[in-house]
Amino acid sequence: MFSSRLHWDLRPNRIAAALTARTGPVLDLTESNPTRAGLEYDPTILQSFTDPRSLVYEPAPNGLAETRSAVAAAYSSRGVEVRPDRILLTASTSESYSWLFKLLCDPGDDVLVPRPSYPLFDFLAALECVRVVQYPLAYHGRWIMDFDEMERAVTPRTRAVVLVNPNNPTGSFLKRDERDQLAAFCSSRGLAIISDEVFADYPLRPDPNRVTTLAGYDDVLAFSLGGLSKQAGMPQMKLGWMVAGGPDALRHDALERLELIADTYLSVSTPVQHAAAQLIAAGDQVGRTILSRVRANYDFVRGLVCGACELLDAEGGWYVTLRVPRTRTEEEWTLELLEHENVLVQPGFFYDFENEAYLVLSLLTPPGVFQEGARRVVNRAKL
Repeated sequence: MFSSRLHWDLRPNRIAAALTARTGPVLDLTESNPTRAGLEYDPTILQSFTDPRSLVYEPAPNGLAETRSAVAAAYSSRGVEVRPDRILLTASTSESYSWLFKLLCDPGDDVLVPRPSYPLFDFLAALECVRVVQYPLAYHGRWIMDFDEMERAVTPRTRAVVLVNPNNPTGSFLKRDERDQLAAFCSSRGLAIISDEVFADYPLRPDPNRVTTLAGYDDVLAFSLGGLSKQAGMPQMKLGWMVAGGPDALRHDALERLELIADTYLSVSTPVQHAAAQLIAAGDQVGRTILSRVRANYDFVRGLVCGACELLDAEGGWYVTLRVPRTRTEEEWTLELLEHENVLVQPGFFYDFENEAYLVLSLLTPPGVFQEGARRVVNRAKL
């Protein structure tokens, strides 16, 4: 009696079952929730919600003008000029995906998504009756987009290319030549680009050749996604946004249709919109703390890894990938580390790595836990 969209096996996997059965402490190297990662938040953040205007419901489909201006100012502080009328507010990046799939796709259409990448795409697409088709990111000492394989992945029903920049979990940023090639690829085929840029504020090192946002480019229809969850380290505030770019007429039509979708749901709360400017400002300090931590953890694991364990190069974001010996499956590696080292990591198959054996660690983990856990992982790989 339930929708075929909900076709997933809801039983816990072996890793979840093993974790649930444990009674002792575990060094968790999978932490992705900044509010549980030992970061300090300014308690005055709560004062952002004392604005009496929050008691009045203001149903603005695209978001309140003052909030969109605050988001535009955040882009401006990063050197990118964005007009507020190109910004549409959502409750989260996941909701942005949902609305964009509604905008761009009919049931049965498909979108291209990177592999390896964020494991939520299958769920988000299926709930909109959209099909996911993967295109590979190739690793040759650094990650690159494989445009030959992307060409082979396109079908008559392809409507968009999803880009995660920097990618989760590979940490690879889009490069200038890749952006130009991607724009030409999509423009010539009538495809839109959905660019997820939630980790763009967390580069692990400088690189003048990288592109941190597609906002500001107008040669192809594109939507740049951001939000408080990663940029300000505040997922609990539930405020995301998308910035539309592209040729004038196409962009105008897209925003009109997105406004209709947004008006149907009106999901963004009034209090968080009035608080947005203060939350973004407060989030800058949280973001600097996160950036310092992920860089320090990355430098630590880079100096630690040797021999049988290889560190795949990352350029940004909150994650790092280790290639470990193919003496066992990724699931077996994860279970062994949990049982014998009391360390929890993520297996590469969570992110659709093409082959074995990869383990993914969160750089957001508190330094003491990360260092001890990473040592145990590397030492176990040497056995």
